[in-house]
Amino acid sequence: MSAVYIIAEAGVNHNGSLDRAKEMIDVAASTGVDAVKFQTFVAESLVTRTAAKADYQQQATDAAESQFEMLKKLELSLSDFEELKARCEEQGVDFLSTPFDLVTIDMLVNLGVDKWKLPSGELTNLLYLRKIGALKQEVILSTGMSDLDEVSAAVSVLESSGVRREQLTLLHCNSEYPTPMHDVNLRAMQTLDSAFPGLKGIGYSDHTLGIEVPIAAVAMGAIVIEKHFTLDQTLPGPDHRASLEPDDLKAMVHAIRNIEAALGDGAKEPTESESKNRQIARKSIVAAKDIAAGAEFTEENLTVKRPGTGMSPMLWDQLIGTKAQRAYSEEEVVDA
Repeated sequence: MSAVYIIAEAGVNHNGSLDRAKEMIDVAASTGVDAVKFQTFVAESLVTRTAAKADYQQQATDAAESQFEMLKKLELSLSDFEELKARCEEQGVDFLSTPFDLVTIDMLVNLGVDKWKLPSGELTNLLYLRKIGALKQEVILSTGMSDLDEVSAAVSVLESSGVRREQLTLLHCNSEYPTPMHDVNLRAMQTLDSAFPGLKGIGYSDHTLGIEVPIAAVAMGAIVIEKHFTLDQTLPGPDHRASLEPDDLKAMVHAIRNIEAALGDGAKEPTESESKNRQIARKSIVAAKDIAAGAEFTEENLTVKRPGTGMSPMLWDQLIGTKAQRAYSEEEVVDA
């Protein structure tokens, strides 16, 4: 089984600070993630000046502030992203950033980005999908807030524009922050897998509190996990409260790597670690009493006990009624 690709979603939890964003890369890299992902946007291209904020954003930020005003404070510049990409390379993790409009797609192309993580909100954005598809590069698409027909339409646009099915990973996602457990519906991830044969894989973008759901997703076949993280959940900003702090991110990565190892290759056969216990835990046919050479083996003079160094009890029926080739003492393992 290939390694699970774990994306630490820094998002906008840098609060517009380049220094904090760099620190987030350093911290995330130390936890063992594969990639750190940001969000690249220009507020003027993303949202109207009068657009409302989501409920969770209202609760976590100034309620009087518009979505435009909130996002404007969270922007980073192209030069900032150049530095962040370089920092990721220094730390040995992939740099990812989600573009939110056609302009920022071009910005990231110019940065040399060749793997694209698309957000759920752009799944119905035809022009956006066409432009990403025309790049003919790997795409990881979140599918929050969508039904299967909408996902199918998005996949069709990406494919007709140039993305091959084997370059595409679909992430099941619920776009509520935080997601209530009863709305997670992890089995929908497997529905995506069945509905779109030939994908590179399926995965899960998580907005629940805690780490157990992404771990379960890995056990169910996810090859990509995305999870928001922050340096401090008490910082002001829209996403901090639904994000993992560093110790929890590290615990999630550790647990995913354990589950990944535990899934194995699927072959049902004794492993190296347990083979030494076969003779100790299994049983053999042994003499229930002293048996003379030439005597007939019977139900009365045989029994089954540990260790498993002699004849398997599965051969019991074949042994009964035959003659002992030598004498056996009581409790001696039968080797005839």
